[in-house]
Amino acid sequence: MPFPFDVRSVEEAPTPESAPEVRPVSYRGPDRRNRPTPRFSRFTFFGGRRRKPRRTSELEGAFVDQYSGRLLLLLCWIAVMNSADSFFTLVHIQNGGIELNPVAGAMLGLGRLGFVTMKGTLITIPLLVLCQHKNFAIARAGLWLAGGAYTLLLAYHLSLL
Repeated sequence: MPFPFDVRSVEEAPTPESAPEVRPVSYRGPDRRNRPTPRFSRFTFFGGRRRKPRRTSELEGAFVDQYSGRLLLLLCWIAVMNSADSFFTLVHIQNGGIELNPVAGAMLGLGRLGFVTMKGTLITIPLLVLCQHKNFAIARAGLWLAGGAYTLLLAYHLSLL
């Protein structure tokens, strides 16, 4: 039975050039860690693997495959507040109110269904972009700002009733 440690002198020890190459038992393809996780990958919507970056130095500005429940709640809150804003805007307009936002006023010219569809689309697309960029400080600030602004807007709509 051979001795488990190499007891040869330094002169007799194998050099890196002459040392045998150690290979993994099974080849699993090229090392995927050579490049960062892309914005969109096969794991983005189905069965992602990364909730956060592996190294703490990569926390800011990294893309991941999975998202937290807290982020999902924030996105749902903003979507619900956007729907409530659309609803209350239509209620106030039907009761003789006017729309102060010129962009929303132009969308109201599309009719009720057009207004709700356009308003929903104009919020959903930026929410998806902000979700993808959740590890960027400006995206986090944008998400929390949107949530807070819609909450204040809902309070304003309720005060008008």
